[in-house]
Amino acid sequence: MVVCVCNAIREKDVREAARNGADTPCSAYAQYGRRPKCGQCVSFARTIIAAERASA
Repeated sequence: MVVCVCNAIREKDVREAARNGADTPCSAYAQYGRRPKCGQCVSFARTIIAAERASA
């Protein structure tokens, strides 16, 4: 599933970034050399990161 349309970042990418230590959407996107643009994805990315970190 696409999380960020502006940057073409998928859910699997956000989950992988969270497993690699990202604790915010900005830090997750930075792992791919990107940053949030329009901001519509931030709350969804935050939810994914929280879920991934809770299951770790």
